[in-house]
Amino acid sequence: MADSKPLRTLDGDPVAVEALLRDVFGIVVDEAIRKGTNASEKVCEWKEPEELKQLLDLELQSQGESRERILERCRAVIHYSVKTGHPRFFNQLFSGLDPHALAGRIITESLNTSQYTYEIAPVFVLMEEEVLKKLRALVGWNTGDGVFCPGGSISNMYAINLARFQRYPDCKQRGLRALPPLALFTSKEVGKIFSTHSSFFSRGKMIPEDLERQISLAEAEGSVPFLVSATSGTTVLGAFDPLDAIADVCQRHGLWADSVAWNPHKLLAAGLQCSALLLRDTSNLLKRCHGSQASYLFQQDKFYNVALDTGDKVVQCGRRVDCLKLWLMWKAQGGQGLEWRIDQAFALTRYLVEEIKKREGFELVMEPEFVNVCFWFVPPSLRGKKESPDYSQRLSQVAPVLKERMVKKGTMMIGYQPHGTRANFFRMVVANPILVQADIDFLLGELERLGQDL
Repeated sequence: MADSKPLRTLDGDPVAVEALLRDVFGIVVDEAIRKGTNASEKVCEWKEPEELKQLLDLELQSQGESRERILERCRAVIHYSVKTGHPRFFNQLFSGLDPHALAGRIITESLNTSQYTYEIAPVFVLMEEEVLKKLRALVGWNTGDGVFCPGGSISNMYAINLARFQRYPDCKQRGLRALPPLALFTSKEVGKIFSTHSSFFSRGKMIPEDLERQISLAEAEGSVPFLVSATSGTTVLGAFDPLDAIADVCQRHGLWADSVAWNPHKLLAAGLQCSALLLRDTSNLLKRCHGSQASYLFQQDKFYNVALDTGDKVVQCGRRVDCLKLWLMWKAQGGQGLEWRIDQAFALTRYLVEEIKKREGFELVMEPEFVNVCFWFVPPSLRGKKESPDYSQRLSQVAPVLKERMVKKGTMMIGYQPHGTRANFFRMVVANPILVQADIDFLLGELERLGQDL
């Protein structure tokens, strides 16, 4: 190809464009959807980095390639990628492939617009407003504000900005160096936010009494407490902080507890990314905190209501359309359908827990209260040897070995981690809407097969 003449692009050739995209969509349906969600197919086709580089031929060249070669590359990209829609992908808090949400993602990618003004995204500005309104109602707020963010970490960052701005409205003019030391509080379990003071926890939950003590300690050290971050479903253990009691502490001390970060791309399977920041605030705090009022984009003399321009609610300005996938899925499933999906996840979680209790060599870390099931697989060589001085150290080596074996076979993927003094254990997340009991049985049986010689 290096010696051939440059290939003509598809610009201005709608017939060729349509033909290419139809073929690409066919590959997507075949490889990513049909095979990618089929339990008899591999979750991943593992290759070491150097081998994968050679297989993919990643180097970019000065000349273009043929349509046939591009289609081969599309198929290869999917083939060697992890299939997160696979019923035996348990590695993350997200999994599964909702067809209506995927349809929404295809539409938004095709339209390629930004959420920042009504001028170029009229449908999606109104749609986001409606979806956020519905999410707030489920939280219990009849009024308020909100915005879709590129992930839960950014939602948390925006909440911190808002809490700080509410406490010190002149911080944008004075700068952060003019502010006193600030303290925010969360548990060690949250995994998404940095805290200057971490409240002690029990079974992964924040303890409100200790939170109150930590607030007083921070004040005694010369810091100004301004925010508490509580969690419903922590990253590893799936613990729920006692929100009502924490809210009471926040109210007594005047701390921010007025926003919710919600990620429908996780348990609701809306597809990455779909993360909402919900607020009770009705004073336009988002725009006052983050707005730059750029005159080239947010002109105040437009021919429509400029309050519909949402770009100044965020620091990023340009923003993906993340509401359509959730809206379309919700329209198709209805609230009852989504509720059934969650109920099924909890039912399968209970089934998994009961099966773990029945089987030799499996041990729960603790009784779960969410869809996170944390457990050890104890191989034959370690059974009955819990009192041995090297038991924990040897047990900690089991999960990494099993993880390597399952990934290289391509049969499944489960996350593992240590936790405090606990040895490495598996964290199984029951979230994929197409999961059935046979997938749970396979998971436990495969761990037994993979670990029988350990």
